[in-house]
Amino acid sequence: MPIIWHDTSKNDSDRPSSQSPLSEKAGLIGRVGLMFLSFGAGSFRVRAAMNKLSRALNVTCNADIGLKSIDYTCMENGETCTNALSNVTTGVNTDKLHYMEIFCDGFGERTERYSIDDFHKMLDTIEREKGNYSILQLSLASAAACMAFSFLLGAGIYDMVTTFIAAFIGFMVRKLLLNRKITLFANTGAGVLASCLSYILLGKLMVAIVGTPIDFRAGYICSMLYVIPGFPLITGGIDLAKLDLKSGIERITYAVLVIGVASLSAAFAASVLHFAPVDFEPYTLPVYYLIPLRFVMSFVGVFGFSILFNSTYKMASIAGLMGAVANVLRLCLIDLGIGMSIAAFCGALTAGLLASAIKNHIGFPRITLTVPSIVIMVPGMFMYKGMFFFSQADFATGLNWFAKAVIVVVSLPLGLVFARIMTDKNFRKST
Repeated sequence: MPIIWHDTSKNDSDRPSSQSPLSEKAGLIGRVGLMFLSFGAGSFRVRAAMNKLSRALNVTCNADIGLKSIDYTCMENGETCTNALSNVTTGVNTDKLHYMEIFCDGFGERTERYSIDDFHKMLDTIEREKGNYSILQLSLASAAACMAFSFLLGAGIYDMVTTFIAAFIGFMVRKLLLNRKITLFANTGAGVLASCLSYILLGKLMVAIVGTPIDFRAGYICSMLYVIPGFPLITGGIDLAKLDLKSGIERITYAVLVIGVASLSAAFAASVLHFAPVDFEPYTLPVYYLIPLRFVMSFVGVFGFSILFNSTYKMASIAGLMGAVANVLRLCLIDLGIGMSIAAFCGALTAGLLASAIKNHIGFPRITLTVPSIVIMVPGMFMYKGMFFFSQADFATGLNWFAKAVIVVVSLPLGLVFARIMTDKNFRKST
């Protein structure tokens, strides 16, 4: 049930928040944590925000944080207040995360001037803030990101065009269902099926128009990569590194559920239409062409995914540049014969170090830059192929693809974790 936050504080009170009763302080602390959680922050960031408010209000707070819920206890002068709060669903909104960071950074200076209810009004403003982009803009961003992803995997021009259109259609279907609050499995399955069917039909239409046979099957997987839950995969890994097992396991479980539904939906469409995925042909472009193209397409991919997370253009552009540098480094290391997992770790580490350096000058939260910049490195194609071959009872091949996916997925958050350990003294301590 929705919480009427203003009912937990006295609307007619002009008492400073530092002098408010514990129950009102606890309500504000819990709401801030719940909002961070609803905008995609990991448990470490949620707990840090709640602790920042608690210290400013002279309260001791202990919290148990999951994917959607927070159980916490606040203590002050021998009095205790325990609450259990929960969101309806989970999502990502990097722009609102930035606003929440600003709210928390200036909170300690305002506790003597503003009441608890005043702070709730500030949070109301953040919560009511609408998204930065229309459904058309989001669909175009999704299409551009998937098209860029297909190039980085080795797609040709026909694959890229077909992927762009199919991803546009599939994302729009899913977004319309999300706006109607249709449940996770239904909106994911419907979006993926729309993308897959669109891709197959468009591919056959393109063959008919061109008049010559074209093998466009390789790009089929890329048309639905917008559903890959990179944010919870990465933040879940970071939570596990900080021994926040509840949050980490719940986030990884959520990601696995989404990947499973998406992969099974795509495999079902492929089986019904006798459309087996194939590998991309390796590029034969000279290095002096290939590297600049990889840089541009990596930027487009990260920029597009950042827009899907509601990042501002400035935030998305910075993440895009970071992601382009990190991903080109990763791909070059693979070309040199370095293992995929080591290359992924180095790419994520680079993104993390760049984010820490940029944060000191611009002030954007690290998570709003690092996670979008390495989402493009998440091996969605490996995950789908593993599920496809499992659905065809080819367990040996499916397990091989899944093993490749797992080792890369593990390496990505590890790279970010070590970047934080190297640059953030609060993160590297166990307190």
